[in-house]
Amino acid sequence: MAEQRYWERTETFEQKMKLLESAWKRRDYRVARALTNSVRNTIIQSQAEEENPGTPLMPASHSHPVTALPRPWREWAVGWRYFQVIAHDETIGVARAPEPVEVLLSLPAAQVTSPMREIRVARIADGQLTEVVSQVHSEVRRGNEWSCRVVFVARSAAYTRAQYLVLFGNPDAEFPQYSTDLVTRGEGFGLDIENDFFKASLSRQMGQLERLTFKREHGLELFAGGEGHGEPPGIDWAHDYVGSGNFQKFRITLWDTCPDYEVIRGPLVTIVRRWGFPYSPVHPVFSPSRLHVYIEYRFLAGVPWLVKSGRMEALTDFEADALRDDEWVFSGQSFTDSVWMDEGGTLHTGPVPQGQQDNLWGVGFVHKKAEDAFIALFLEHRAEGLPSVRHSGAPLFFYKWHGHVWSRYPLPGREMKAGTVLHQRNAYLALHYRESGAQLVERIRREMMNPLKVSEGELPQAGAAVKGRLARPGEAGDSPISKQVLWEALRDCKDEQLYKANPSVVDLGLVYDLRVRGDTVHVVMAMPHRGRPRIGFFSFGSGGNSVPVRQRLMKVPGVRNVVVEQTWEPGWSSNRLTPAGRAALGL
Repeated sequence: MAEQRYWERTETFEQKMKLLESAWKRRDYRVARALTNSVRNTIIQSQAEEENPGTPLMPASHSHPVTALPRPWREWAVGWRYFQVIAHDETIGVARAPEPVEVLLSLPAAQVTSPMREIRVARIADGQLTEVVSQVHSEVRRGNEWSCRVVFVARSAAYTRAQYLVLFGNPDAEFPQYSTDLVTRGEGFGLDIENDFFKASLSRQMGQLERLTFKREHGLELFAGGEGHGEPPGIDWAHDYVGSGNFQKFRITLWDTCPDYEVIRGPLVTIVRRWGFPYSPVHPVFSPSRLHVYIEYRFLAGVPWLVKSGRMEALTDFEADALRDDEWVFSGQSFTDSVWMDEGGTLHTGPVPQGQQDNLWGVGFVHKKAEDAFIALFLEHRAEGLPSVRHSGAPLFFYKWHGHVWSRYPLPGREMKAGTVLHQRNAYLALHYRESGAQLVERIRREMMNPLKVSEGELPQAGAAVKGRLARPGEAGDSPISKQVLWEALRDCKDEQLYKANPSVVDLGLVYDLRVRGDTVHVVMAMPHRGRPRIGFFSFGSGGNSVPVRQRLMKVPGVRNVVVEQTWEPGWSSNRLTPAGRAALGL
């Protein structure tokens, strides 16, 4: 019945495609353009509801009540009701400090309301529990389970195992306010991202990495000047290809804006994902949909590198006279020497020998006196549907009035068959490169190729006394004004634009956080989409049947002030609907 009601209120993908075909046949181009946008929105919603989040580290059923923990640990974790245990093993004999670890978890929906708000990670060592900085992203609700990705910083001695508690199930928990060296400014994909080692600026036009500034000594800035090829210049020029007959080049740096993108921000990692088809210099005169490109940047706290992953997938058979999946250009003469890495992970200084030209696993430049280095490590470079891949990209010191450059051309020939996929994962190091710089780069590469091995941990059996507690004030049932009462009050605040469904802001999942400081209640709320940017509709009201948030909470005994803050991060989706909200909308 719910599904039937839902499709009474919108058209299916198949229905929209029939309407699009009909509009195309009668040459009604404006309707056709409107329908392509409508089809896209249907796909976005289907992705939110149906995309497979992946295989979790352990089943959701492998959750335990906090009451199963030793008493000192229960007291430290007061406020939290459930936990899972995860472990990581160091397998190559290298001390790790720090190393980001990411794990996909599955949690029973009956035990957690908001993973991003409630999850905490604590390291177990010598009978003690110590909270570690963590970040939760990519929340997805599927039936009776939540899945989410949890990132935390690990430290490990060589050949040791470390165990962690992942705690959840605390309705009074607040968004943790962790502070790290990773700072992200801006909106959308046009961001400035920095940590203690560098500052990266992404193009406001298409999200490509535009500039990178070292945070040491003279503050070396890597940039590409000039007019580019008519598009805004940046230091990262991939991905692109040249069509058959050497007729024209198709580039993602020609995008007028990102065709599609996702951004995840937090204290440990900022992820910028972009995808679409490369554009022609005279787009849309030529707008082929033959090669789909996906690019992901990852900027991390506490480390002097960023990671880029890429995927180029041929949707049809075609010929490419050239294709690049990695190219960097730097104006000026910023470095004195080139470096390259062989397949075994040894870093060499100087020109690449002829016999190594197509077997490179790292390239870059160093300045011997200034001790700056920018080096790419090719951690993964492979293909599906090709007999081989050329690992080219020898660094050059001079390129056509610019400066330094490297370009990787992976195709062994010109043919790209439908279904062919090129994969890559590269780390780009902005380093202080001293006499031992080569050994440092080799060690970093070895660690990246052999990350800490994560697995399900064992249920702890003993615990010593632990200092302090996990909960901040107001998170352990000690709020000066009951948060349960506040949440219930918010259920009286409805979205009057959904006339008959009448869901509350709580059941719509628009309330992200609730904090109480003395007699002031601080509410963090989202809006469903950018077409409704004005949070005052909910916080102050504008007539109709809606009870404004401030007005309703001011009626709760003890409340003297209400502050409503609007956020766009993370963006709202139907995954945030409660079961009551889903029922109200017919989902």
